[in-house]
Order: sequence, then structure tokens, then C-alpha cells
Amino acid sequence: MPTTRNPFSFPTAENDNTFTGKPRSSQKLPYSKPTHLSQQEDPWNRLNSTATLSSARKEFCYFDPEASRDSLEFHLKTTYNHHDEFLRSKNEILFQKETFTEDHGRILKNRKKEEPPSPESTVLMPRHWTSPKKESIHCREGAIESHHTAATNSGYSRKHDGGFYST
Repeated sequence: MPTTRNPFSFPTAENDNTFTGKPRSSQKLPYSKPTHLSQQEDPWNRLNSTATLSSARKEFCYFDPEASRDSLEFHLKTTYNHHDEFLRSKNEILFQKETFTEDHGRILKNRKKEEPPSPESTVLMPRHWTSPKKESIHCREGAIESHHTAATNSGYSRKHDGGFYST
């Protein structure tokens, strides 16, 4: 006679289907629409259709009429003046107008220019406070409790009862 007794007293190992105690009926789709249809709605459509400056400049049909076409134009558009700035380094000779001035009229980055706050709002008047009660400079009340206080006797610290600490 075969034995029906299970020799292992602990529960049998579970797998992915029986982990919760019940087997899964079937896998359900996580999204209601397929990907190619949901990408035609907001926010995906709005994000994909709007190009940034960097992505627009990487396209094959992008043309910037103000960009230098060759090395000669690049050197001619520099801010270097040979009569005023003689014997500058090569890096300083090739500085472009867009790097140092704001009046070049080109948009270089997707950033809005931050206007500095008005001078009236940045000036703060200092507050002057006077105590309504005149306090003595020799009073130790309200000071931070410590054996190092300003009211010590020529560098010797006093105990709370008025005596001196000995070393």
C-alpha cells in the first residue's frame, strides 16, 4: 500500500502563479490603448511635436544665416581689435560677440533672461532696537551657564557657590 502521508511538515514551495494562494486567470494589459495611439494624445503629442533649440539645430534641414560658414568668417566676427589688444593669446583672439554681450540678437539657449530686482526692493533698512530696561553689565542673569564667564576673578573660574575651582 502506498503511503499518503507527506513526510514534509512545512508547506510546499510556491511559484509565481500560486504565490497569493490562487493561480492567476490570465495576464491583463497594463494600458487601455496601444502605444502608437496613446502617443498621439497629450502630453506625449505635445512633448514630441515641440522641438528644443538643440534638437532643431541637429536636424538636417536646419540653416542659421548668422552662423559662420568658414574659418575666415569666424575670425572676422571676433571682438578682437589688433590696434588695442596687441599680442593676445589665440583663445582671447577668437572670442565671439555672443559670448560677452547681450545685444547680439540671437537666442542661444532655452532660457528666459532673468531681470535683476529693482534697487528699491533690495535695500533694507537696518532695525535699531533698544531695551526698555537698563541692565547692568555686571549682571550674570540671562547669560549662558558655564564655569567660563566674564565675571571671573583674573582668569580663575568660580564655582556656583562662589568658591574657586582647584587644579
